[in-house]
Amino acid sequence: MSEYYYELTIKPQNNYEQFLELLTLLTNNAIEESNGLLIARSEENLSDIEFGVNEFAKKLGIECETTCEKKDNQDWIKNYQQSVKAVEVGKFYIRPSWEEKKEGSIDIIIDPALSFGSGHHETTSSCILAIEQFVKQDSTVLDVGCGSGILSIAAAKLNTKVDICDTDEVCINDTKENFKLNNVNFNNSWIGSANNAKEQYDVVIANIVADVLVMIHKDLKKCLKDNGILIVSGILDKHLDRVLRKFEDLNKLEVIHKNEWVTIVFSK
Repeated sequence: MSEYYYELTIKPQNNYEQFLELLTLLTNNAIEESNGLLIARSEENLSDIEFGVNEFAKKLGIECETTCEKKDNQDWIKNYQQSVKAVEVGKFYIRPSWEEKKEGSIDIIIDPALSFGSGHHETTSSCILAIEQFVKQDSTVLDVGCGSGILSIAAAKLNTKVDICDTDEVCINDTKENFKLNNVNFNNSWIGSANNAKEQYDVVIANIVADVLVMIHKDLKKCLKDNGILIVSGILDKHLDRVLRKFEDLNKLEVIHKNEWVTIVFSK
């Protein structure tokens, strides 16, 4: 562990969701939300990200307070982990390893790390509900942008054959460790996105952000079997129509709203 870490705080006067979405795109580190304040921490210097956020605010004409401080490292990752509690989503019970499992539920262990996905965010929980409803036993599943692996682990717990991919090697490594922690297996993995898929799947899951979904929409459809299920998420409701237009050639099965976030289920 490094002797120091960097803490970036962002307080926009409005358009909070846009700044959250931007920060999610700019850093793979855990992001803390607290009463209109966004906090990112990393052992890498975050001053370049602070500059990008301020330029973004200027373009929007929005007042935004930021600070970037170098602090003594007191194991903030461990402190963050200990603040995370178990969450129940449908028939799944998602918990850190230091909490007990819940009898009668499908157990998923996720120890929060730097990759995204612990079950608490609206997009993650909505995707898990969609997986519970639409993913069938023995299906082939591709998790695009796997993050912590929570969605592919949920699918694997339903006795499916799972492949995982992410453009970030850290996420691939975290996902592999989380599969071991949960005593389930994945079939194949690669660093990259859906365009690198070698086959078609019964189910494709992509919990990313609206801009990326729009950019890779053809690749997502190309690796989906006929009559296959596509679950897309990470969409702020103000971007919903733009995403829907890119997938209008598919059948829309369900739209799940949780606060300002949207998950959509399609069939091909």
